Amino acid sequence: MIVTADEGLLAYNGTRFRQIRPADPGARKVTSILPLASGHVLIGTAKKGVLVYDGKRIEALHPTLADLYVTELAGDDADLWVGTLDRGVLHWHAGQTDAFGEAQGLPDPRVLSILANGDRIFIGTPIGVAEFRGGRFDRVVARGAFAESLGIDGRNLLVGTLDQGTIRIPLEARSIPSAEDASTDGRREVVQFLDTFDGVFALTRHGLFEISGRAPGRREIVRLPDAALSDENISALAVDGAGKLYVGYFDRGLDIIEPGARKSRHIEDQHVFCVNRIVPVRSGAATAVATANGLVMLDRDGNERQTLTRADGLIADHVTDVAELPNGLALATPAGITFLGAGGPRSLYAFEGLVNNHVYALGVSGRELRAGTLGGISVLDGNQVAVSYTSANSSLDQNWITAVVPIGREWMVGTYGGGVMRQDETGHFHAYDVATADFDVNPNAMLATPLHVFAGSLGEGLFVYNRATDRWTRITQGLPSQNVTAFAFHDGFVYIGTDNGLVRAREQDFEP
Repeated sequence: MIVTADEGLLAYNGTRFRQIRPADPGARKVTSILPLASGHVLIGTAKKGVLVYDGKRIEALHPTLADLYVTELAGDDADLWVGTLDRGVLHWHAGQTDAFGEAQGLPDPRVLSILANGDRIFIGTPIGVAEFRGGRFDRVVARGAFAESLGIDGRNLLVGTLDQGTIRIPLEARSIPSAEDASTDGRREVVQFLDTFDGVFALTRHGLFEISGRAPGRREIVRLPDAALSDENISALAVDGAGKLYVGYFDRGLDIIEPGARKSRHIEDQHVFCVNRIVPVRSGAATAVATANGLVMLDRDGNERQTLTRADGLIADHVTDVAELPNGLALATPAGITFLGAGGPRSLYAFEGLVNNHVYALGVSGRELRAGTLGGISVLDGNQVAVSYTSANSSLDQNWITAVVPIGREWMVGTYGGGVMRQDETGHFHAYDVATADFDVNPNAMLATPLHVFAGSLGEGLFVYNRATDRWTRITQGLPSQNVTAFAFHDGFVYIGTDNGLVRAREQDFEP
């Protein structure tokens, strides 16, 4: 049984594949599966909780396990442990469901991994592992570890982490060490342990490695060739005037790739970590990087030149977007907009007319700055709000604005929940047959070129607007993921970022 991101399951019998695709779209986003001795399969989903497949039908397992974002499943149909994204772990047994969160001892409500070992259950979270015995919370082990995967090697608990490799925890020790004090093997990003007859193996982002077995000297089993990118979960893209490609990641900093190079230079620290937007300034002397921990300015060689946070005058540390103005920069944040100019930082928020403090996207055309917010669009002339548009005073369908891009004297507007709309010079919003629909445009995942407009959706693929024909088309083939998160354009090529890697395509290939 093979899990897919948003198309249900694949069953492979050694000869052919068969797709098991639920009729309900919400049930197609599968996160985990658990085969049972009865022949049934339990299915964890991102929206519908735990489902059961008996070979003919798919239905909810139990009302208490419905409408959950399930991350992991362990156990069986009589004694089941269900990990969730934000509600801790649920224990379903004897027809009842017990819930365990932080108040009941879990280090964090987000469950990353579950391991069943006899009457002991280990629950991995981003800040440690909880051990349960006999259905009751017992203790926390590997405190502080980002426990992405769990395994057992004899009397040791193996904790596969995001950044510390494999942590070994002696389970019978009287004193359980924290993650910082435990022994590690140094390999990063262990995503799964495989317990086989020949030994225990660790699957990482870079290959398959032996942890223990009959041949202790045989460590590396399979190694993948080094990739050009440091991670696959892309959140921002840009190309500067010199042709350098900047690739920002959701939680791994950013890469800089020189023209013609096959490897990247990686930058990752306390500020350059969660990257939201990358904007090369027109002079070519610097590149602005908006992160969850401030604004980082890189020089033309990609070196960190300056970092600005709330302590330096920003209205918030979390910078969601950057726009270059004739006289400086505008920074979008969840608390308003900060303008950086010769006179120092100045901020604007709802008290001064901004339609909503939470600003997701900025668009610039001449002197005009448009701010897409959680509550609509504000149009600024200079540093002053001239007018705001919401669903209450205009034909805008959704107030949650995630992207704003100028096209001539008009604007393309991306929304969360309503797709894309066009706003004309008079302020009126127009819907489209294909692009104005029930889907989410990812934050700042919109790009205008001389021939097209590209919009990236959350799970619905790529939307492309032909400016000559005034038509949108939806593209799902050829993408590493249907979650399209970022764009860049350079020398006739469109760079398309997703949560599973990067695609480069010639713009002319998007012509009908």
